[in-house]
Amino acid sequence: MMSEKYDAVVVGAGHAGCEAALALARLNIKTIMFTVSIDSIALMPCNPNVGGTSKGHLVREIDALGGEMGKNIDRTFIQSKMLNKSKGPAVHSLRAQADKKEYSQSMREVLESTENLTIRQGEVTEIISGDGVLKGVKTFTGTIYPCKVCILCTGTYLNARCITGNISAYTGPNGLQSATHLTDSLEKLGIEIRRFKTGTPARIDGSTIDYSKMEPQYGDEKIVPFSFTNTSEDLDREQVLCWLTYTNEKTHEIIKNNLDRSPLYSGYIKGTGPRYCPSIEDKVVRFSDKNRHQVFIEPEGNYTNEMYVGGMSSSLPEDVQQDMYHSVPGLEKAKIVRNAYAIEYDCINSLELLPTLELKKVKGLYSAGQANGSSGYEEAAAQGLIAGINAARKLQKKEPIIIDRSQGYVGVLIDDLVTKGTNEPYRMMTSRAEYRLLLRQDNADERLTKLGYEVGLISEDRYQHYLEKQRQIQEEIERVKKTFVGNSEEVQSLLKEYDSTPLNSGISLAELVKRPELTYECLKPIDQKRPELSEEVKEEVNINLKYEGYISRQLKQVEQFHKLERRKIPSEIDYSKIGSLRLEAIQKLTDIKPDSVGQAARISGVSPSDISVLLVYLEQYHRK
Repeated sequence: MMSEKYDAVVVGAGHAGCEAALALARLNIKTIMFTVSIDSIALMPCNPNVGGTSKGHLVREIDALGGEMGKNIDRTFIQSKMLNKSKGPAVHSLRAQADKKEYSQSMREVLESTENLTIRQGEVTEIISGDGVLKGVKTFTGTIYPCKVCILCTGTYLNARCITGNISAYTGPNGLQSATHLTDSLEKLGIEIRRFKTGTPARIDGSTIDYSKMEPQYGDEKIVPFSFTNTSEDLDREQVLCWLTYTNEKTHEIIKNNLDRSPLYSGYIKGTGPRYCPSIEDKVVRFSDKNRHQVFIEPEGNYTNEMYVGGMSSSLPEDVQQDMYHSVPGLEKAKIVRNAYAIEYDCINSLELLPTLELKKVKGLYSAGQANGSSGYEEAAAQGLIAGINAARKLQKKEPIIIDRSQGYVGVLIDDLVTKGTNEPYRMMTSRAEYRLLLRQDNADERLTKLGYEVGLISEDRYQHYLEKQRQIQEEIERVKKTFVGNSEEVQSLLKEYDSTPLNSGISLAELVKRPELTYECLKPIDQKRPELSEEVKEEVNINLKYEGYISRQLKQVEQFHKLERRKIPSEIDYSKIGSLRLEAIQKLTDIKPDSVGQAARISGVSPSDISVLLVYLEQYHRK
């Protein structure tokens, strides 16, 4: 049976699917989004939080480009906190605990009210193509939906299996239906499939916890919004408490005594798990020198007693879980509401993708999120947004958008996946970004709002507001550089207050801001002509002045990076005919087909000497 025609199909309604579908529909593409369950839209099957170290950067970049995640978490958070405030601004990361049910419902309301978007409960079982070009998709009922582009956002649902001890259930997360047919269709198209694994801890009844044995964890008094469309005042609300406790030697003994019953160590679990988000049994084995690990007790929402046991994901049998959790201070009498479990699922080898997130083997077919081997809601949403934008631009016959490593964490994320690949669930970290002083969470709008406006996802009003903010920042930086103070009693007194070296002669306010103990804000008493500015503008002025030298150095590094990125490699080059290239380099370059020398240099297995050979060959090639 043939259905109504759509320009675009999105498979999956998780965080990647929501951003992909919204981007397409908002760019006037007639779109249908399929989900195995309408109740799984924007589901948070693991911790109901958004952001965190480096992930907060991604959410702010999503917002700067015109995505929805930042706005949605601002609407639904129950606690918000800026992490790493004791460190430099490059690693400041916003994190918010969400009301799990409200987050999902709020995103659903946005999707349902978006023009050009249809939501359909159903399982897509087959990708239909011909001569390497997408033609449509087929559902479990046999209905064919013709389309020009399709984005796979299957999350952890492909052939999913949830595991507790030696018991497994062939379901998706939270017992939802898994997608059991699409993998076969992808393999028939020649797409390489991998088997990955992730996990989640138990949920416990909050009324059975002894909080007196735990340390309270408070949210920030002054809320920093995820979305640049909001202000701190917009988000002023009562916040819930989270709690910190620790495992102990008794906990570790229980785990060690039952490792033979762990599916992770018995071989019952076949999928590769995330290195940077290990289960508690993995932590105990890998970090045997540590006698305790942090455990965060976090609410799942305002209207439920369920509490998330952060830091103790597990796939151990139920009886071991009972003993293990009861050994933790404060959880001695805790009642488990939902068991911890591991989940295995199929995903695509990310080296099958172009930097646009289009699959190399099927034109018009895109993939985003955990379907590409990444982990995390934020990584998924970022990929979904970029895939949605590029699928829309393909239909509009416009050049694709490729964000490079110097423009955003989303660029680092996608470049890592499509250039280096991943043998385990990929997690974004600040250490992966070479230019992280330039890629701060506070300046995501400066880096990407113009691009979002050019794409068509940022409104004219919002763009003008952004331009005004940038004008104020630049004017204030210039004013502060030109404002000088002398060694007056007022100035010396202020410097003494902050244990700063007194002045012998005049100095600019900009030079004072660069002193480690001083900030733009603390100099206000000696800055008589300071204009009234928003907190966001003042923060940017302070950072740009204080780190001016370091920022300048990184900008020079970026220019060197761009030189190699601008050295394009013709797609028709046959690497096997380039003399002196090593065999491994020939294989990797042929498989990945990098579009620039810069991308080629980042491929695992391609050495600097290979790049030198390639550069010489390209010089000769272009002379022909």
